Amino acid sequence: MKFRWTLAPPQPLLTGSLAAQLKISPLLAQCLVNRGMSELLALEKFLHPRLKNLADPFLLPNMKVAVERLLLAHAHHEPLVIFGDYDVDGVTSTTILLEVLRALGWSAEAYLPNRMDEGYGLSREGVENCLKKFPVKLLLAVDCGSTAVETIAWLKAQGVEVIVLDHHQVSQPAPAAVALVNPQLQSSAGVSPAAASRDCWATFTELCSAGLAFKLAHALLKLGRESGLPGAAEFDLKTLLDLVALGTIADLVPLVGENRILVTAGLERLNITRRPGLIALKEVAQSPKILGTHDVGFQLAPRLNAAGRLETAEESLHLLLAESVADAMPLAQNLDARNRERQAIEKSIVESALGTVRSKFDTQRDFFIVEGELLWHIGVVGIVASRVLSEFYRPTIIIGGENNQMRGSGRSIAGFDLAAALRECDDLLIKHGGHAMAAGLTIAPDKIDALRERLNEIARCTLKPEDLQPPLRLDAEVTLSEISLDSLAELERMKPMGQGNPALQFFARNLTQTKPPFRMGAKKQHVKLWLTDGTATHEAVWWNLGDGALPVGKFDLAFAPSTNEFNGRTTVQLKVLDWRAAA
Repeated sequence: MKFRWTLAPPQPLLTGSLAAQLKISPLLAQCLVNRGMSELLALEKFLHPRLKNLADPFLLPNMKVAVERLLLAHAHHEPLVIFGDYDVDGVTSTTILLEVLRALGWSAEAYLPNRMDEGYGLSREGVENCLKKFPVKLLLAVDCGSTAVETIAWLKAQGVEVIVLDHHQVSQPAPAAVALVNPQLQSSAGVSPAAASRDCWATFTELCSAGLAFKLAHALLKLGRESGLPGAAEFDLKTLLDLVALGTIADLVPLVGENRILVTAGLERLNITRRPGLIALKEVAQSPKILGTHDVGFQLAPRLNAAGRLETAEESLHLLLAESVADAMPLAQNLDARNRERQAIEKSIVESALGTVRSKFDTQRDFFIVEGELLWHIGVVGIVASRVLSEFYRPTIIIGGENNQMRGSGRSIAGFDLAAALRECDDLLIKHGGHAMAAGLTIAPDKIDALRERLNEIARCTLKPEDLQPPLRLDAEVTLSEISLDSLAELERMKPMGQGNPALQFFARNLTQTKPPFRMGAKKQHVKLWLTDGTATHEAVWWNLGDGALPVGKFDLAFAPSTNEFNGRTTVQLKVLDWRAAA
């Protein structure tokens, strides 16, 4: 076993009752219960995600103040600038706000910081450069700003008012913005528990900035219609949903609650989008006709992210704002080339980092991996950290950059709070921030070895040996006859799947092979198997097995089910995740 199997306990009484009431199979009911849902109303909403179930945007903290300030700017013909972030969430949320504000008569511009020169977030250097280009007195920070206490204080001293629209953790004290619209502030908003429950209040905390931009647009139109804002009654919010889905999927926020509604509707919109930039991007990425969350996350998002990872995301913004496919296509092609460049840089650093770790890794001693090299590109160190973690299953920090201030990005595993650990290393770091599962830092090169030693000490005190075997979450034990084309069609109702609503994974006992396995692929790295448990026989594929051990005799199999279309025939196919000898 490569993984530590964790099986959600079966609840036949509960799932049987829910299956009867909802007219679904007990297997689907079990999968829904595994997502933490057992109330009929919650299950109905999950199975039927509808835009009409979105909560009132004015329940978000400080939303009314933000909208009133924007309407005041409109009335006084006051220009404003949107200061965004360079990732997909930042670019899509900036595009949403530009589109709405410009359509309704605001004079609005956008500024995206340069990752290499200005760093992350609402930095002092970034806003100074922004104001040189756009000398305004109102700045709308989106996908950043919740911890920018000093920068916002400096802007206030310059006579610039700031509205913050963000979903990240808020500093204590919070920045003194005109309005800080952030669902992390919900506990202080004074909403009654009854209202909170009725309007899905808790789901606001899962929104990314693209979702918050949509909520701001909704609030602006609601108040704008009441106050007679020209164009507010005619503007169709649904035209923004393709961008909302793109930003939400790319930002890896949980696809539950409001996000589930927005992504379901947004994917439908994305598949018929008339937005020239997205038409061009889909063509360049050779996307399928019907996009799912995986296609968005692994085809569209990386190309939009590529420019911001290497320098500035302005090209991605121009693509999304393009007014014709002729204008959009060169931008999409350039982003595709940037993405290939990013992939080459990433591959080189991944190989170097993995090679270094493999040469000295000790499973008994090394509970935390820290590696850094001068000139490793800081735009990809987070991706590299994820790759290293996936091979060794240890909290990992990868550091790159140049000169006396190198920058690192970390990823963690369940049970280890990375941000808290970095706080215990404050004396070794120039700055740091983040949350339990991901964080960033700035460090002097001569402190890297000390950081590695300190973090390993903390990890050895925190993690148990079993924490260092990656868990494999399984939804249910099944027989192979329960996995059919009909049952898979019903399980499609769990979509969209992703963060917070992961892909379905099952296991079956006492399988045997009905004929010898078949190796395939250019390097014979994939294996096709034919498996039976006596109730049914299915084809299975083990991707990238390499020289790994194949099952023998009777065995239990963990797998993800799917359908396979070949030569006009559709069959069930199992994606092998892990195996163990049968008891």
